[in-house]
Amino acid sequence: MTSAILAKLPEIQDTIRLATFLSLFLILALAERIRPRRPLTVQRARRWQVNWTLVLFNSLLIRYLIPVTPFGIAVLARSNQWGIFNQFTVPEPFEIVATLLFLDLVIYLQHRLFHRFSLFWRLHRMHHIDLDLDVSSGTRFHPLEIMLSLIIKIGATLLLGASPPAVLLFEVLLNATAMFSHANMRLPLPVDRWLRLFVVTPDMHRVHHSVLPRETDSNFGFNLPWWDRLLGTYRAEPKEGHDRMSIGLKEFREFSGIWLSLKNPFTNVRNRR
Repeated sequence: MTSAILAKLPEIQDTIRLATFLSLFLILALAERIRPRRPLTVQRARRWQVNWTLVLFNSLLIRYLIPVTPFGIAVLARSNQWGIFNQFTVPEPFEIVATLLFLDLVIYLQHRLFHRFSLFWRLHRMHHIDLDLDVSSGTRFHPLEIMLSLIIKIGATLLLGASPPAVLLFEVLLNATAMFSHANMRLPLPVDRWLRLFVVTPDMHRVHHSVLPRETDSNFGFNLPWWDRLLGTYRAEPKEGHDRMSIGLKEFREFSGIWLSLKNPFTNVRNRR
């Protein structure tokens, strides 16, 4: 990547991320309207009001509480020669691919961690109490989980000494695939089978949102489906099929507004962990 483009990245990275987010959100929302995979059980407007409020709240919270981003850390690490890649001279294509794979593996392991331990599960389960899945579900995370995830990504970026362009690319892809994998859109089965060899598809990730714990604890990948296959957490289909399966958690079967969603980690129920 030329030095001129690299010099402009800090100024335009937010624009790149926002433009990608809004464009893909609109495309996927339109695809859901044209070819929905499942009928929704809760009015879209009620759910979107909650999920979009969370997006806005999380964005403002992160900006003022943790003003450092993985991209900013990558710029700092590169200028100070911190991290593994800054100790060696490696081809840029190799560094980009290695960064994407490493950070994606970190996110996969983080996801499993959040399902494995009760304290983390309390934060993460707000994502799972959504009674329907659509493109907005890919943005629905508790602020405390968002902050923990950001700290983990910052630590991984610093350890690796990843290049700023590679980190920006990963952040854009992670956001894009999170929306895509949650989208309520119907893909032809042959297309889905082919795509899930390379990326997590909506049908693959929907299994993860089943009310059945053994299905909830599968298909943890966000970008790549390979970690699930390699580490034994891959499940091809839900037991009840995609049309009949129930989405959400057995402990929370009522629609949760913004306040109930935010306080969910502090709600005492019979914990499944």
